[in-house]
Amino acid sequence: MDWLERTATLRQWTKGGVRAPHKPLLFLYALGRFQQDADGELVYGAVEEELQRLLAEYGPPNRTTPAYPFHHLTSDGVWEVRTHDGPGSPGSAVRELRATGAAGRLAPELRTALRREPSLLGRMARVLLDLHFPPSLHGELCEAIGLELEPAETGRPSSARRPRDRRMRELVLTAYEYQCAFCGYDGRIGTVPVGLEAAHVRWWAFGGPDDVDNGLCLCSLHHKLFDKGVLGVGDGHRILVSQRFVGHSPAAREHVIALAGRPLIGPQPGVRPVAPHHRSWHTAQVFHGTPRPGTDLPRARDQAGSHTRPRPGPRTPTG
Repeated sequence: MDWLERTATLRQWTKGGVRAPHKPLLFLYALGRFQQDADGELVYGAVEEELQRLLAEYGPPNRTTPAYPFHHLTSDGVWEVRTHDGPGSPGSAVRELRATGAAGRLAPELRTALRREPSLLGRMARVLLDLHFPPSLHGELCEAIGLELEPAETGRPSSARRPRDRRMRELVLTAYEYQCAFCGYDGRIGTVPVGLEAAHVRWWAFGGPDDVDNGLCLCSLHHKLFDKGVLGVGDGHRILVSQRFVGHSPAAREHVIALAGRPLIGPQPGVRPVAPHHRSWHTAQVFHGTPRPGTDLPRARDQAGSHTRPRPGPRTPTG
């Protein structure tokens, strides 16, 4: 049995690029718990709150319940559920899962395979991370579920994965003249930019292409906040800041809250800006809550419009 392929082809509800990471999150959580206690089981009533928190933080903006993946993951052959009455899930109703003492764990054949080949766990986890979440969230998600992976534990690629275009980072950073499109940060060591990244607007894991009009040059902070749904891009290519974000420090106000309503910095003239359908996907599938009203404190360089920027420094050498 090819467990990597089975991991890559979990049956999920999909329509129009809608995110449904419920099963992958539960599967990752179960792999992390197996790594800690190979003989343990996950009693729904005991893990419901933690699973709910993971769904709220790493799932789509709409509220959902962990009861759905707890029951339905059994159909993929990687998970089993038992109750006080014996094998089999009582269904996806929260009350039933609680009342029957429903407990889940990895399927027996998979547990055997993981004991026989310990490195398989890391390769399966990498498949789940690559197919359902952007790279900026992989480290913190593993930390949140207690999953420890070796940096080189990538294994062989799954046939379900698309190849990435390694040129995208250079093309996006050049398009935005090596500045964060949100704050203008342009730090370098010599001629090499530091802390600048090419962010996918529509995530690569959900069909987002490696094209400039699906990318933003962002500093590390704003890339993470963009992928967590704190920040977004709205009509007129203006920055959205979620009302759910709370920060009272001067740094939080200056670097996040004050961005609300400001136009993006870039891209340079002649380069396609972020495509509307990619912006709409991010707003619907990643951005959390309602945007804050626009700030009344525009930056001086925004007075003339979103395509006015400070003079860029030297470019990064290519090759």
